[in-house]
Amino acid sequence: MHITIRAFASYREAIGSPRVQLEFPEGITPAQVWQRLVGSYPMLQRLPQPSAFAVNEEYVAGDTALGTGDELVLIPPVSGGSVALVEHPIDVNGLLDQVRHPQAGAIVLFLGTVRDTNQGRHVDHLEYEAYQEMARREMEGVVETAGRRWPLLGIGIVHRLGQLDVGEISVAVAVSSEHRKEAFEAGRFAIDTLKRTVPIWKKEVWEEGAVWIGSEERNR
Repeated sequence: MHITIRAFASYREAIGSPRVQLEFPEGITPAQVWQRLVGSYPMLQRLPQPSAFAVNEEYVAGDTALGTGDELVLIPPVSGGSVALVEHPIDVNGLLDQVRHPQAGAIVLFLGTVRDTNQGRHVDHLEYEAYQEMARREMEGVVETAGRRWPLLGIGIVHRLGQLDVGEISVAVAVSSEHRKEAFEAGRFAIDTLKRTVPIWKKEVWEEGAVWIGSEERNR
């Protein structure tokens, strides 16, 4: 049976083409295809194994049986995956440098900033606190998941802790990929997942008082 193999980044360079069509026996798996490619393209021997496989635009396990006409995509590990919690202004240019890649056709940057009003209240400043050990681990999980779901070249997340004044950057997410669609989708996934799962809390301070967002007292 014939299978189309699609390669990105370092895999594409090692194979010498973004797409190759090869013949394999029925029922071969993505992991087995990889092993055969390593034998056929010696430059792949120097590269890490794929972080994930996709077949016909869906992620699959390495032991999934392939069928004739399938398109198998080799997902290389993300090169610029990094996370950080900082108590100083976020270095946006430094974050962008971490995810830059000569093969990147798109770099998407999201910046969360402190706004001056919320629910009709004039905000003086915000205070961020985190369970840092767990927060870093959860952020690393976001980076790892994004790298499996999209063919990224780099991804980085930095979150600020401590007191932040209006206009300051509280969180930055940068993503690079060959095409903008994947960069936008992965960037949105990263910030949305971070907000839902990472143990970082925000205290909103205004002239009349303060409240930890999400922990407001119930109306009596």
